[in-house]
Amino acid sequence: MLIDSEPVLARLWIVEASGAGREVSLRRAEILAALAEVVDRGRAKASAKGQPPPLSAEGVVGGVLAVLHTRILARTEEPMINLLGSLMYMVVLPYLGPRAAGRELDKPTPRTPRQSPASASSGGGDPLNGLSMRVTYRTVMVLAAIAENPGASNRRVSEVAGIVDQGQISKLLSRLAGLGLIENHGYGQERGEANAWRLTYRGTQIARSARLN
Repeated sequence: MLIDSEPVLARLWIVEASGAGREVSLRRAEILAALAEVVDRGRAKASAKGQPPPLSAEGVVGGVLAVLHTRILARTEEPMINLLGSLMYMVVLPYLGPRAAGRELDKPTPRTPRQSPASASSGGGDPLNGLSMRVTYRTVMVLAAIAENPGASNRRVSEVAGIVDQGQISKLLSRLAGLGLIENHGYGQERGEANAWRLTYRGTQIARSARLN
């Protein structure tokens, strides 16, 4: 399951995307609607008497998303792949009934996919472990901007990441530097020159985990 092999990317999709601004929210709604449309095809398989209403598909997708959202926030040790049978039970039950849904519970759990290179390089752990900062969509975009533009100044990072407020970008860069995710190789304001930001090893891990590097 991709959620297990790419924990940072999963958190970005399922948790952070819900509060990442209007454009991201609209795109997220489109994707959820498309998923609900796929699930709703199950009504064609249901008997005429037991056919659920069209709204059921939205409820099923929303329920699965809520379960994943809660587990990701809790950062549980159990692999998400272990939820597959139960989640498929939720999806199948309204359309094919308890017998077919029960068969989903009886299916063997697939093996966990191989770890991503970033996870493997950190000893198999989540690169976010121990990080005293919530990794938001904006944070990931800043890390991506630096990954794509090594030596970028504050202004260049803000342009690529789409953050207009220079005060915000300055505070965010300072915090990321304090957490050891980025380093300043420039002289900065003390010498009247621009900063020059680069990712540290750990910052690179997080950027790669989000497939932004």
